[in-house]
Amino acid sequence: MKNLLSGLAFVMALASFVPLAQAEIREVDVTGGRVAGVPDGAIVSFKGIPFAAPPVHSLRWKAPQAVEPWSGVKQASAYGPSCMQDPNFAKIFNTLAGISEDCLYLNLWTPAKTPGDKLPVMVWIYGGGFVGGMTSVPDYDGIHLAEKGVVLVSVAYRLGVFGFLADPELSREAKTSGNYGLEDMIAGLQWVKTNIAKFGGDPSRVTIFGESAGGIAVSMLAASPAAKGLFQRAISESGGNFGPARMGNEGGVNMVTLKSAEASGHAFLAKLGANDINAARTLDAQKIQAALGPGLQGGFWPVFDGNFLPGDQYELYLAGRFNDTPVLIGTNSDEGALFAQPGMTKGKFESQIREGYGKEADAILSAYPHATDAQAAQSAMDVFRETAFAWPTWAWAMLQSQKGHGKAFVYYFDHRTPQSPPNGATHGSEIVYVFHNLGGILLGTNVKMQVRPEDTAMADLMTTYWSNFAKNADPNGKALPAWPAFSGADQRVMFFDTHSSARPAPNMGQVKAFDGYYAWRREEAKARRAN
Repeated sequence: MKNLLSGLAFVMALASFVPLAQAEIREVDVTGGRVAGVPDGAIVSFKGIPFAAPPVHSLRWKAPQAVEPWSGVKQASAYGPSCMQDPNFAKIFNTLAGISEDCLYLNLWTPAKTPGDKLPVMVWIYGGGFVGGMTSVPDYDGIHLAEKGVVLVSVAYRLGVFGFLADPELSREAKTSGNYGLEDMIAGLQWVKTNIAKFGGDPSRVTIFGESAGGIAVSMLAASPAAKGLFQRAISESGGNFGPARMGNEGGVNMVTLKSAEASGHAFLAKLGANDINAARTLDAQKIQAALGPGLQGGFWPVFDGNFLPGDQYELYLAGRFNDTPVLIGTNSDEGALFAQPGMTKGKFESQIREGYGKEADAILSAYPHATDAQAAQSAMDVFRETAFAWPTWAWAMLQSQKGHGKAFVYYFDHRTPQSPPNGATHGSEIVYVFHNLGGILLGTNVKMQVRPEDTAMADLMTTYWSNFAKNADPNGKALPAWPAFSGADQRVMFFDTHSSARPAPNMGQVKAFDGYYAWRREEAKARRAN
């Protein structure tokens, strides 16, 4: 009996000792009040933390305001509502999150044991064409990336007309308008700077990363004076914003000037019967959303407002006016497949190129096979790949390597599965590997991902590179394929495929055809400004 009691005492002592060794950060005082997280193994998650006041009623179309304090302990166990958007996006992204104007919440996963751990921080910005997207997408769950020794944060931002409406009255009210969604991201980063140390994060080692519109937003923050000092590394997956402002039907450009955005925004509000901004702020949010139309329609996008986005980022980089950090950026091999236009023919393809690309059309057409309708269909997708993703990424890498002190690391994702399109890795397909969230429902389908050993190996590789970059400003590490920094003299990129290694990108001929096109458009824009 004595031995039994001694054994029990030992077990109880051991049990009491283990929690001390595994102590976690479970309750934290943050801006606004106290929050309680949810432990899951070695990671504690905090979901639905408000970082700004609800942007509703009189705060609609205003910069994010200070968070409203709460009493007691807020149980941070569930995602906040998604920002206003077409409800079908929730189905596309495989999430059941509710939709509301009251949506400025962030989420956090921490492996830290004490606030003094000072772990690197990664802040995720979701994609969705600036009209859809949410932090609650299962693919974005941060637990596995946090297990690599980083504090992971995901931040919500306003979308569509709620996030990017410009109007002359709004511009007079705040000296600018049209970039409320970007202001939300900046407010989220300011919250991180103020609060992240309490979660064991290091506010001097913050990496922003995002995909698609989120990756474009990362590039915008890299050029925004308002974001200066809020991050020290940047990762952009299929995103970049280095074209000039659109003035007409130019191909391959999305940004507009503040004046142009104000005119279209004012016309939109007039269509809704709102005579002024006060009247517009009383409109039902669902009515406004319904007027946009479904899916990616709506036409609201960030704006060259002269403030948060001073102007053409290519020119800003040439002038050294950007937030100089190391960058890790790249694209996927068949990005355009997700955006394929039905019924493409060789005649239609040639007509579209000539209408959109002016005097550079011949050079572009010569870079893309289109002798048959099948070739034209693939080339149309590849043109979308180059203009939306590949050329901005290459231009960013060139400018960063030439004008910045931070290194640029570039990748080309071509990992294929039995469920991939026939010609490569489609848009967004790298995300589940970056977050190591394999086996879920594939984006926009009801099909469950079949996980193979090579998929797990790819996820291991990419999470290691991404977390290494967050830790050290360099993705390289022990037992990894060497990833050289990009430069004009050495333009190798890291291929993620069956034999991951650094090699020249296969679409550089097409990318460089567009480099000539964008140079011509920039000169046109300068001439317009001069006149």
